[in-house]
Amino acid sequence: MKQLNRIGAYVWPYRRRLILSVFCALMVSVLWSMNLSITLPVVRLLFDSDSLHASVDKDIASRKQEIEDYSTKLEALDEEQLSQTARIQRKLNEASQSLLINQWIKDTVLPWVPREKFRTIVVILMVVVLATILKGLFSYSQELLVGSFVHSAANDIRANAFDSAMRLDYQSLDGLGTATLTSRLTNDVTELGTGLRMVAVQLVREPFKAGCCILVALILNWRLTLGGMVVLPMIGVVFYRSSRILRNTARHMMETMSSIYQSLEETFNSTRVVLAFNGQPHHAQRLRDANQQYYAQSMNLIRISALIRPVTELLGIVAFMLVLIPGAYMVLNRTDSIVGIRLASGVLGIDELTTLYVLLAGVLDPVRKLSGVFPQFKRSLAASDRIFEVIDQQTRVPETLTPVMQPSHCREIVFENVSFRYRDSGAEPTDSPLTLQKVSLCIPYGQVVAVVGGNGSGKSTLLSLLPRLIDPLRGSVRIDGTDIRDLSLADLRQQIGVVTQDTILFDESIADNVRYSSPEASAGEVENAILQAHANDFVSLLPQGLNTKVGMRGQKLSGGQKQRIALARAILKSPAILVLDEATSAIDAESEVLIYSVLKKFSQGRTVFIVTHVINSTFLDLIDRVLVLDKGQVLADGTHEELLHCCPEYTRLVQPNSQPRQAA
Repeated sequence: MKQLNRIGAYVWPYRRRLILSVFCALMVSVLWSMNLSITLPVVRLLFDSDSLHASVDKDIASRKQEIEDYSTKLEALDEEQLSQTARIQRKLNEASQSLLINQWIKDTVLPWVPREKFRTIVVILMVVVLATILKGLFSYSQELLVGSFVHSAANDIRANAFDSAMRLDYQSLDGLGTATLTSRLTNDVTELGTGLRMVAVQLVREPFKAGCCILVALILNWRLTLGGMVVLPMIGVVFYRSSRILRNTARHMMETMSSIYQSLEETFNSTRVVLAFNGQPHHAQRLRDANQQYYAQSMNLIRISALIRPVTELLGIVAFMLVLIPGAYMVLNRTDSIVGIRLASGVLGIDELTTLYVLLAGVLDPVRKLSGVFPQFKRSLAASDRIFEVIDQQTRVPETLTPVMQPSHCREIVFENVSFRYRDSGAEPTDSPLTLQKVSLCIPYGQVVAVVGGNGSGKSTLLSLLPRLIDPLRGSVRIDGTDIRDLSLADLRQQIGVVTQDTILFDESIADNVRYSSPEASAGEVENAILQAHANDFVSLLPQGLNTKVGMRGQKLSGGQKQRIALARAILKSPAILVLDEATSAIDAESEVLIYSVLKKFSQGRTVFIVTHVINSTFLDLIDRVLVLDKGQVLADGTHEELLHCCPEYTRLVQPNSQPRQAA
């Protein structure tokens, strides 16, 4: 119910369409039961010598006589004969109700019915055709209304899940993984939408249809109908016992689908390595293993789902038998009771029994359809579990409720006793080694700082604290005296520009990729940033210039070209703090020289961090200060010349013959 309530909150904005669809479902059900109920007059016309008018008049006269007889008997009974009084009073009530129904039929329906029997059957069949057309129109309208609000609600759920994911910190997102998020926002939302549609169409319409048929059957003969309904609790038990198994199995199946997404993503994102090392068989086997797991889980779901329908149909046939066997006995023996138990208000006729049979068939069809809806419904609930897990996940970098307003960075950046440890998604910190251990630094405004160290030394982790991609386990980071946790994330990140080793460009135009950092920038500002980044030399040669699309992850550009576009993006933002995280480690020497010339000018009046694992000569005269990290601690802090004499670890990280170049 909790999950249904949450899903209902997304459906609620579209409640008008929902209410209209329920009304359409109700009309479909009424017309469905009406078509089946017409069996009674048709059979009566075929097997009775009287017309409908004469038959109804005869029933009215018979009921009036019964009422008169029962009234006389009641008057003759003593007050102490309570049981007999109650029995006769019950019969009197039944006769009165039957009289009212027949009188209503005579006054309202029969004036429209011809007296000749064949013409009456033709009119009845025309009514059936008209009712079927109306039922089709209402059914069509219901499908359209349901499709409209279900897809709208599913889109809202997907958008909400995406927004929730985007509010998470980098570590939490990385822990979930692209494949898992993709699976939940695509496959799982599709499963949920399919279930919502089946619930809104069949899980509303079919019970209505069954309910209307049962209602008419109760009016026709409530005793026999109640006898057939004793199997309903057993059908409920079947659904209840299978529900938990279906939901768990469906969840495991969706998790297996995530592993298929992961296998495909990993393979297609690494095609150069896969092809170069002939790794196709390995990845094909991984996909086969994932497919086999998905097959096994799917077959578990199919086995349970396939069992529900025949069991439900068997119970439906049992309900048939409980009605038809005693009904047939009473028709053949021209009686209203069996072994002294009265099962009809009068002698049961073939027309009444046939109509009961048709109405019960009308109940069995919706029950059979519901047995197919139930497994899909459980799959949808399992999908909603996985989607709401994303929506409910809390970020480890919470937004402050009372952000401090602060001007752009102009004094210093302080890391005070900072420690950090990576942990699994949703888990508490463990006793695993600290990635950063009690790091304390003060970086004056305008300084260019190189952060060097081997792999795993904590370089990128330290600089990831600045834009709050992660938060420290202990300690604090302050900009101009203000703890960055007291700033809004938007204001903080607006001051910081980042250029990474793995340059991320989007499948949009060059202009759009540059403008990504400042969406309101004019075309002139974009062109100026391109010029400053020395990217105009290749952009001007492209067929569509700045409007050229770069492809997925910038695949249409070389490594150096992508880095210069990324640098232009940072230049357009004009941040007070610039972080270059291994930004030149994967480009050629010519591109590196161009980027140096850009940074030489652009770094003036900004605090710049250059993260690298090897110091080369290109950037030496640009760097004011060097920090050497090892095992999460600051091993050395000073200028290039100072560290060459006092830090063997730094000497090892410096490329041979690295000397400061002359300023251009």
